[in-house]
Amino acid sequence: MINILWVFLGGGIGSILRYLIGLQFSKSTLALPIATLFANLISCFIFAISIWAFNTKLQANANLKLFLVTGICGGLSTFSTFSYETFELLKQQNYLWASANILISVVLCVLIFYIFIGKLS
Repeated sequence: MINILWVFLGGGIGSILRYLIGLQFSKSTLALPIATLFANLISCFIFAISIWAFNTKLQANANLKLFLVTGICGGLSTFSTFSYETFELLKQQNYLWASANILISVVLCVLIFYIFIGKLS
């Protein structure tokens, strides 16, 4: 039961962060959904740093890992929104921005893991 509480608390914090990021970028005039990109990048950064720390520095603390990785990152990252916004760009026949959104999001998020966790084997 305590595991559920850690995920719940982290998820709440992640969701609030996601909402605040959306408010911060709500006046953006870019066709690229920058709030979603920013939220996903922050989530990947937190996730990668957490995994790196758990693998190299910290003792395996299951509660902290649930709170950070499953909770905060789960509430903050937004794959469904990324997919919807990309779909909307495609529906508007804005193929360049849809492609840029996919490429930038995937490349930068994977790059974050590469930087913090290490080379691909």
